[in-house]
Amino acid sequence: MNRRDFLSRAAATAVAGAVRSSSTALDSDADSAHNQAGKKASLKLGTQHGDSDDVLQVLAAFGVNHICAVPPTAGGAEDWSVEGLSRKREHIESFGISADALRLIHPNYVSKSETRYIMLGKSPERDREIETTCNRIRNAARAGYPMLTYNLTMLGVIRTAPTRGRGGATYSTFSFEQDIEGDKLTEAGKVTAAESWERIAYFLDQVMPVAEEFKVRMACHPEDPAMPEPQGYRGVHRVLSTFDGLKKFVELRSSPYHGLNFCQGTVSEGLKNPREEIYEVIQYFGSRNKIFNVHFRNIKGGFLNFQETFPDDGDVDFVRAIRAYKAVHYDGMLMPDHVPRIDGDIEGRQAFAYCFGYIQALIQMVNQET
Repeated sequence: MNRRDFLSRAAATAVAGAVRSSSTALDSDADSAHNQAGKKASLKLGTQHGDSDDVLQVLAAFGVNHICAVPPTAGGAEDWSVEGLSRKREHIESFGISADALRLIHPNYVSKSETRYIMLGKSPERDREIETTCNRIRNAARAGYPMLTYNLTMLGVIRTAPTRGRGGATYSTFSFEQDIEGDKLTEAGKVTAAESWERIAYFLDQVMPVAEEFKVRMACHPEDPAMPEPQGYRGVHRVLSTFDGLKKFVELRSSPYHGLNFCQGTVSEGLKNPREEIYEVIQYFGSRNKIFNVHFRNIKGGFLNFQETFPDDGDVDFVRAIRAYKAVHYDGMLMPDHVPRIDGDIEGRQAFAYCFGYIQALIQMVNQET
């Protein structure tokens, strides 16, 4: 059996498994969204994979018809020209896949970040970075991308040693008790919460008028994961990692183009009991039209101690969660972002196939409900 056949069968198996799990969950009294009246949902299966021909062909076969693309490269550097971005979009669309978004700023550690001085609050360097960002927004809009995803973080994504999960799969893990770098300051030194908010507001004040002019939605990803307060972590306060912090963020700018790349996994990591609390968070931001994209990931555990799991192996009820998105009339992409590692599974292809199939089954189910 070749790789593509295996992936296709894996996806089909995942769909069947998800449907069985969904049928069992239908009887749950906890599912308050099931009886919501209104029009049918139109949720979409998405991805943030690359866009080589072999990848796009497999995605198209799986019915992954929407993508958050990565910028093209030219000479080893990102090509943000209108021509380069347009060729990228047209290439994706030639496989029947819609380029619904483009990644603008990746979540890197501050010394490696393309927005280093924005996060350090250092002028005039940060003004040059912001002007570069604004030019990229203009070019992306001219090339036909309606949404850009971005991160504002100094620390990147933080994890401790991985742990074993279902069937011996390796789960990405964070345990604050095992972390050994919490007192080690970054190049930024100590940064108060107020200073972090000033830098975020400064960025938004310059960038959002351009996004509004060009009608591009800006979707910010939460900081991953949340850290304890008031002490912070490595001298930094992760103000975009909690429910309250994200509330404040969306209120900084009154604009239909200012919202969230809503990583359900990351938001769950900031909750003490995501099994019960995540649905309120979805309702809060969704009812305000602030969820622009969804990373549909599950975890076991919660604040300061969690594993990233397969969608059906975590604490969050995905049937209830997807109905929560439907209840607030969210109609964008749901995508897996990280997946567990399985021995011999090159680049997580089989794990992604499973997640795509599982999520596709849930989308098909909820899109047929009234």
